Amino acid sequence: MIRQGEAVFVDSDAWIALALSRDSLHERARDQWDILSGAGARLHTSVPVVIETFTFLDRNTNRDVALTWKGFVLGPAGAIKVLPCEPRDLEQSWEYFRRADLHQLSAVDATSFVIMKRAKIRLAYTFDHHFALVGFRLVG
Repeated sequence: MIRQGEAVFVDSDAWIALALSRDSLHERARDQWDILSGAGARLHTSVPVVIETFTFLDRNTNRDVALTWKGFVLGPAGAIKVLPCEPRDLEQSWEYFRRADLHQLSAVDATSFVIMKRAKIRLAYTFDHHFALVGFRLVG
């Protein structure tokens, strides 16, 4: 359950599922996006997530898809807040790799955990189970 106006962190896999109608999670992603929109969620993502998502879309579709997505995310000022990744965030993220339960964790996800904690965001719009394993709530 999402509270009205709650802060939500959007991860790469949610962005990708939204952007690609052929993605197996596209319909689920759109349904969850509608829930977030209806609840007036305050959407956040991070510089590493933007880079990861843009690169994925550019390499797996075409440049126009990637640029259209970038225009949406970085478009109207304030619609989606892009959080920076500070050097201290990167340093703290390496601690997650000591955990045996976080098999196949990506460095982008580990930095996302640290950035979310710093920004006091508890809800993630993602299809990645690692977020739940470290204590974040998932949309849907």
